[in-house]
Amino acid sequence: MYAIIEESGAQRKVQQDEEFLIDLYQGGEAKQGDAITFDRVLLVGEEGSPKIGRPLVEGASVTAEILDPAVLGDKLHIYKRRPKKGYKRKTGHRQRYTRVKVTAING
Repeated sequence: MYAIIEESGAQRKVQQDEEFLIDLYQGGEAKQGDAITFDRVLLVGEEGSPKIGRPLVEGASVTAEILDPAVLGDKLHIYKRRPKKGYKRKTGHRQRYTRVKVTAING
């Protein structure tokens, strides 16, 4: 069984026992083992009979467990340069995420 959820403005396909990263949840203050419920479910699918929402599937939800409240993503490097002016800058950024594991798909 799988579901397509909307999380932080993006759509994501999730399955039972799948681990994935979401944007930082509760500022990283959430506890390991807490449950999160995703109510914005766009599609719930089984083999041969998917339920498609218009726009959301009524009564459907996806429950996930927090595995790691704060995970650092890959470092992104930002380069700025102005030709013929001698202007060069290099900065970096690491996005913070929360790692979750899907425990149940209801719907």
